[in-house]
Amino acid sequence: MTGLPLILVFILAIILMIIMISKFKIHPFISIMLISLVLGIVAGIPIVDKTLEDGTTVSGLASVIGAGFSGTFSSIGIVIILGALIGSILEVTGAALKLADMVIRLVGQNNPVLAMELMGWVVSIPVFCDSGFVILNPIRKALVQRTRESSVSMTIGLASGLYIAHVFIPPTPGPIAAASTLGIGDNLLLVMGLGVVCSIFPLIAGYFYAKFIGKRVKADDEVDNAEVVKTYEELIAEYGKLPSGFSSLAPIIVPIILMALASIFSMAQMTGIFADIVAFLGTPIIALAVGTVFATAQLSGAGKMSEFYNICNETLKTVGPILFVTAAGGVLGKVISASDMVNYISSHAEVLSAMGIFFPFLLSAILKSAQGSSTVALTTTAGIVAPLLPVLGFTTPVQVTLVCMAIGAGAMTVSHANDSYFWVVTNFGAMSPDRGYKTQTMNTLVMGIAAIVEIALLSLILH
Repeated sequence: MTGLPLILVFILAIILMIIMISKFKIHPFISIMLISLVLGIVAGIPIVDKTLEDGTTVSGLASVIGAGFSGTFSSIGIVIILGALIGSILEVTGAALKLADMVIRLVGQNNPVLAMELMGWVVSIPVFCDSGFVILNPIRKALVQRTRESSVSMTIGLASGLYIAHVFIPPTPGPIAAASTLGIGDNLLLVMGLGVVCSIFPLIAGYFYAKFIGKRVKADDEVDNAEVVKTYEELIAEYGKLPSGFSSLAPIIVPIILMALASIFSMAQMTGIFADIVAFLGTPIIALAVGTVFATAQLSGAGKMSEFYNICNETLKTVGPILFVTAAGGVLGKVISASDMVNYISSHAEVLSAMGIFFPFLLSAILKSAQGSSTVALTTTAGIVAPLLPVLGFTTPVQVTLVCMAIGAGAMTVSHANDSYFWVVTNFGAMSPDRGYKTQTMNTLVMGIAAIVEIALLSLILH
């Protein structure tokens, strides 16, 4: 099946998947895998690998499913495990409480949601949003306990800041790839500058939606003010003396610095043995492994190394379901990529070109919602739009950069069950999938609309 019928079938499949998960309480892993299998068969993906007359091999459905599953594990599986392990150690040693106290002193106790959003926005400039959320989640949890703020508000605030920088600001790979494809790869400073500017509206929208939805949706780890809870001072007393600020910050900040340095060296196209070492240390897996070493040293300093085995064991139990559901989402995205849907959208792009700056946004949003990956939506849309830039009337570097921003806005619209970030946010935020649709999915829709409104306004004055 190809063309418009395939798109309609895809829409029905997503609706059915949401109903299976939220209404019939079928486990997300089973629901997503079943939908992926059925959608692959309907889309006409061959059930076995086939070799064509020209010698090329077409992957069968089983191979596509396997590639989608393993690809997700290879990209963020170890990152999630190591990040969660760092978080567990920070909680056991009391470092998470120390970090929460540092944040509160910096921004004030009355602005914890804003603190988490801005923290996430800064961290996600060099770091993937999935990794950033896992790294910062212990601070979020500690701040929930410290301030009695809504857990959902804090989760969505953090998720918002991370996501905005992820799609707008280099050196995150998606914006860099899109900018290069659009022909402005040599103007990354302009891309970064406009990325910061275009973050304003979605940051505001994300903040207010986080505050709004936190009053209406509750997480499983929500602090109930009506119950007798431990005061912050009592929590500190349980740990004895808290770690120092540097010791508490090192497991988080060192990986961020390593990844940022690797991105800077890559942008500067530096070579040599030192550049290779930085690139190695700056890969998310190795950077978080270094962070884990710092966390383990902190655990040893607290005299709690005897608890290390149990901490590892409990961490793996926690992240196991997250990994498998995330991998299932990767399968759905791979099935969509292997179907004819992207080719059909690409071949009919001219029909939508009269929409101007809204065309790349809409196309990117369609691809994002269809296959789940913001980076794939950014790069694929840029490839489709690049030849059409003269037709759309975007020729100057500033105009083309705004097109890049519009693609980024679409690449966050919307995050749902086929997006690994959706599962990271909902699972680490202690929310069920149906609550994830009300919070993460709706928030990305609100932020995406806010972003394209700002970009459209900027396109009227910047040339």
